[in-house]
Order: sequence, then C-alpha cells, then structure tokens
Amino acid sequence: MKTTPFTEKHIALGAKMAEFAGYNMPISYSGINDEHATVRNNAGVFDVSHMGEFILKGNDALELVQRLTSNDAAKLTAGQAQYSCLPNNKGGIVDDLLVYCMEENKVYMLVVNAGNIDKDWKWISDHNDREVEMNNISDKTCLLAIQGPNASRILQSLTDKDILNLKYYTFVRGTFAGVDNVLISATGYTGAGGIEIYFEDKGEDAEKIWQAIFAAGAAQGIKPIGLGARDTLRLEMGFCLYGNDIDDTTSPLEAGLGWITKFTKDFTSKDIFEKQKAKGVSKKLVGFEMLEKGIARHDYVIKNFEGSIIGNVTSGTQSPSLGKAIGMGYVDSKYAAIGKEIYISIRNTLLKAKVVKIPFA
Repeated sequence: MKTTPFTEKHIALGAKMAEFAGYNMPISYSGINDEHATVRNNAGVFDVSHMGEFILKGNDALELVQRLTSNDAAKLTAGQAQYSCLPNNKGGIVDDLLVYCMEENKVYMLVVNAGNIDKDWKWISDHNDREVEMNNISDKTCLLAIQGPNASRILQSLTDKDILNLKYYTFVRGTFAGVDNVLISATGYTGAGGIEIYFEDKGEDAEKIWQAIFAAGAAQGIKPIGLGARDTLRLEMGFCLYGNDIDDTTSPLEAGLGWITKFTKDFTSKDIFEKQKAKGVSKKLVGFEMLEKGIARHDYVIKNFEGSIIGNVTSGTQSPSLGKAIGMGYVDSKYAAIGKEIYISIRNTLLKAKVVKIPFA
C-alpha cells in the first residue's frame, strides 16, 4: 500500500488504519461519532494527501478544461475554484473534481479523486490535442483539510494571509507555519466550513505544518479525523461520493448536479444532457430517512409499496448529528418527490423510508 507523509503520525496516534484507493489511511481515532461531532462543532484535521492534483498550463489550457468539464471554467478568475465533473462520451461521469484557476486562461489545477488518478490522467491526456502542458503532481503534493466552524480562527496565527475572511471557493498562496508557497483554499467536503491546504512534500515541511496545526489548536481541542467521519459528514450534506453515488453510468442531471452542468459552452456529452434536460430523466438521486429501525447500505434494493424494485441505495449511515438513519439512492423519477414513501430491502425485510430534502443537516 502507498503511504502519505503523515501515515506514521496516524499509526502513532492509534488510528484504525485500512486500505483506501491504494493508500494506508486512517479510518478513525477516537471513534466516528466523536470525530464527527468535533468537526461539526469545533475543528478537525483530515489527511487527504491521497487525492490527485494535475496542473494544466498553456494558451489552450482553458479550452481543454472547458471541453472536458461540465461547469463553466471561463467564469473563474485567478484565486477562484469551482466544483465540476468530467463527463464521458456516453452521458456518465469519469470523475468529479475541483478546478482551481491559478492564472486566468493559462494555468489550472485539477483536484481529482484518489482512486481515479490514473483513469483521469489518461482521459485528459487522450483529449489533449492542443499540446497543453500537463503535470501530474499528485505524488509530491500534501493536502490537509482542516474543517469545522473554528478552523480558520485557530489557524489564522499560522499564516500571513487573511483566512478569516476568505470567501467560499476562493484561495490564496502564502506562508503557512513558516512554509512558503502554501495554497490555502476555502473548500472542503464536510459542509462545516474551514480550509484545505496544499503544499509540496519536501524536506521537513509536512512535519512542520502538522506540528504547528496541532500546537495552535491544542487549547481549542482540535483533533485528527479519519475517513469514517469524513463519510458521515459528507453524507449529511448530501455530497456525492464517486463510486457510490456517481460513476461512469450516472449523469450529473440524474445525480442532482444540474447546477454544475452549463449548456452555454460545448463539452463532452453535452447533447445527451440537453436531451435529458428537455425530456426529463428516468431516475433521480434522492435523499431519504428511515422510518423504521435499520440502516440502508450501498447497493441495497429500493422497492415501492407493491414490492417492485424502483432503485438502489448508493450511500447510507446512522447520522451522528440527527440520530437517525439516512441515505441516498437512485429511484424511478415518479418516486422522487419529497415526502414519498419508499421501502428499503434489508435482510429480506422491507423497511419503510421517506424521501427528504438534501442536505439532511
């Protein structure tokens, strides 16, 4: 398994470790519920250095990004980022990603899912017919997500940039914990606020930054957080997880991602999505809460009152914040209305649930 520069830290702190996207990653430290509450109410630190980062550079960099992503990157100015996806040729999704505008029209950073690094790189490379310079910096880039309502306040003393007033989906470069050229971004996957920091893995910088973060947050109770709580946090917000809620067979319109699908430009599968928008989609990703005791899990079957299959669960958990079981799944569109009763097949028993508005929390 691959490791990150912080793997030994996780092990020394007693984290429960497991393989994720080929990396030895921390799943939990003190327990998922405790870590979840820490991020929702205070601040926690995620090691997400397994994520992929690509730099696209050149006079045609924007043209390539525009042609391959669903959102409109032309609207980005230097210091802005956006959520987007890479559609395939059949109306599905190669990956979802963040697009960072480093220099307008000329330099962009794409942040992709760890499990899709090789697939995404090949997809973009195969479509790079304008000789845009591409650099895969994934293996030498560290990424820490410090999330929670108190995160920016705790970390402000470590940087020369004003991160307390950093607007959502914008970023700055500056010194952080004495390390130069750190990219500080007001993004994250938890819905709890906070920042993410990108920096090159060289020398003792990773150690220096890790120690500084926990020293700055010691009095406020900052904690390391594992991928288990990352999943419960994102699910409460209704954020899609690639491989669960979206994949090569699901369209952004089916997944409720029409807001990142802009028809003011040409891009892969645009014609398919335009037809879906005009005619409507046959299935939709919905949020639901269980009305009977039971937790829906990935790939559980969803049925109607008559017992006919109408869809499948993509994500499910016991929500630490709400104290109830929640989930997401695709259902036939006629069952997607808020308040609609559906049934989850759990161990050959149909348990009642109802469709609810996302986000859950």
